[in-house]
Amino acid sequence: MKDLLIESLRLSGKILMQYFNRPIETRLKESQSSIVTEADLASDSMIVKFIGKRYPEHNIISEESGFKNHNSRYTWIIDPLDGTSNFAAGIPWFGVLISLFENNIPVMGGAYLPVFDLLYFAEREKGAFRNNEHLIIEKKGLKESLIAFSVDYTDDEAFLDKGIYLYKYIIKNSRNIRSTNSLIDFIYVAEGKFGGCINLYTKVWDISALGLIISEAGGIMNDINGKNIKFTINNNLINRNFPVVAGSREVVISLKRVLHRTFVNSRS
Repeated sequence: MKDLLIESLRLSGKILMQYFNRPIETRLKESQSSIVTEADLASDSMIVKFIGKRYPEHNIISEESGFKNHNSRYTWIIDPLDGTSNFAAGIPWFGVLISLFENNIPVMGGAYLPVFDLLYFAEREKGAFRNNEHLIIEKKGLKESLIAFSVDYTDDEAFLDKGIYLYKYIIKNSRNIRSTNSLIDFIYVAEGKFGGCINLYTKVWDISALGLIISEAGGIMNDINGKNIKFTINNNLINRNFPVVAGSREVVISLKRVLHRTFVNSRS
């Protein structure tokens, strides 16, 4: 299954590069912040067929093709093109994400950045790697760190105001803010380039592989309330939003108070 996951990432990357930096049509999905292209669909079709042919009895959850439920203990979670808006704009901040769950626990996760030919892989309790190089997140505090911060379009003005408050706090208490609003932000956390990352709008396919990579590199990914993220493989998982914070232990711990004050204590 490890070999299949890695091969799927690389094959998908080849497909995406055939479309990148060429004229491409986009279609709105949930909002102006969420689009899909023919590259997303071509990548999705390849991965789903490739995995399904080898393991037809396994479940598959994909951003573009939904939930194929075979009541298996194994579930593949697929984001065939993470960073679609960047991709469509010709910006190389995009990639492919695949994770493998055993029951409700991610046990393998991979990410591939085809423009840079960088492949990231983690297996539960076996470490995280970039092109076979071991990743270890160094200790770094909030003041010494660049922090990624991302939020998408929302009609929830109260939630957006909380995000803006949090953004101001990070500006005042970190080295500075950077953001690609894609898997790149989390990858840079795993590599130690960013001390932390906050993203207020993610789905299971956005974070399951990356959370495993970060944790196996020695970091943390929590929900915005500071709790461990728990996934349950069912139909409801597809629609669930996961506001998350990830980073070195020092950064995540230092953000817990402001996150709790912003998103827990402020609830009406």
